[in-house]
Amino acid sequence: MADLDNFRAEVGEWLDANAPQSLRGVQVTAERGGTWGGRRATFEPPDMKPWLQMCIEKGWTAPSWPSEYGGGGLSSEAAKLLAGEMRKRRLPPPLTGFGLSMIGPTLLRYGTEEQKQQHIRKIVRGEIRWCQGYSEPDAGSDLASIQTRAVRDGDDFILNGQKVWTSYGDLSDWIFALVRTDPKVKKQEGITFILIDMETPGVSVRPIKLISGKSPFCETYFDDVRVPVKNVIAEINGGWTVAKALLRDERSMIADVFGSVADTGKQRKPGSMLANLARQYLGGADGTMLSDPVLRDEIARCELDDKAFALTVQRTRDAAKAGHQSGPESSIFKVYATELNKRRSELMVDIAGPEGLGWEGTGFDKDELARTRGWLRARGNSIEGGTSEVQLNIIAKHVLGLPD
Repeated sequence: MADLDNFRAEVGEWLDANAPQSLRGVQVTAERGGTWGGRRATFEPPDMKPWLQMCIEKGWTAPSWPSEYGGGGLSSEAAKLLAGEMRKRRLPPPLTGFGLSMIGPTLLRYGTEEQKQQHIRKIVRGEIRWCQGYSEPDAGSDLASIQTRAVRDGDDFILNGQKVWTSYGDLSDWIFALVRTDPKVKKQEGITFILIDMETPGVSVRPIKLISGKSPFCETYFDDVRVPVKNVIAEINGGWTVAKALLRDERSMIADVFGSVADTGKQRKPGSMLANLARQYLGGADGTMLSDPVLRDEIARCELDDKAFALTVQRTRDAAKAGHQSGPESSIFKVYATELNKRRSELMVDIAGPEGLGWEGTGFDKDELARTRGWLRARGNSIEGGTSEVQLNIIAKHVLGLPD
């Protein structure tokens, strides 16, 4: 305990002395700000660049990953303290993205030493940005029905097919994908997990626009794309096991993102954000109680639900760091978090009234316009990462043990 107390004090002193003051309270979302890294990395605000470099040197972009791959080598308790000290100072994460949340943990779990040496350090340093190639036009909820073919040709596979809903595919450098390597066996048994450089000839990407007016989603096409066999993770035709493990990581990540949002860049307290909005649009800024009891109840319920959910996810995360492998409970988190985010965004628009329905033009500030588009974007939360209906089936079968 004394060692952890000393570590907390050392971290606090270092952050106070070195973390850019301009980043305190900066709101980081997938669409605005933050650093995703990669060959075309951008830094918004600019001080994110030195902040990233500082944290890379200390191993704090991936604090609990092994130090031999550039991680911090910290225990789960120490990594938790580090995150807490950063949150206390309202500092944004130095690096984010699917490299840290999905493919990195998968490589550490299933990759060969050669694959780890090739990719992990680049992920930690933000040198490569990753995207995911799972869903296809005819294989969304039924992921095992993928048809993108990979045919062996010596030391390479030749890929042909299409992926859809490839988040940030137009900005990414590499893609981790599921491909069909044996069409003659049971569909789950003929799938291979493989890594593909997006600059390989024959790879093309086309963005998809959603109802919100923009979207991170893309379509990705493979036309006679030649990929080395050594890029296979685990075994040929053994990709379904890897895919399921990564899906659990993805659903936990989605739950973490949608389960809580920033309070106008100040702190992660969605309940207080809703209350502040209500005071802004409906009065009560002087500290008096909001007059609408139904609205007060809805705001309080959202805040309590978020706090209870955050504690539940943290307990599971602590158990995972102690060696417990995550399982179907990630489906519970995914369903709950996405439904909570949809409910929250709907309530935000309701509170703002007419100002919550701005699309473009004069008469609305940028936060009001972003709020409208965020509300529309939230409609897709219950689809991405596995639809709520599919998650409920998983919960029924694998958590509750209900019959088919």
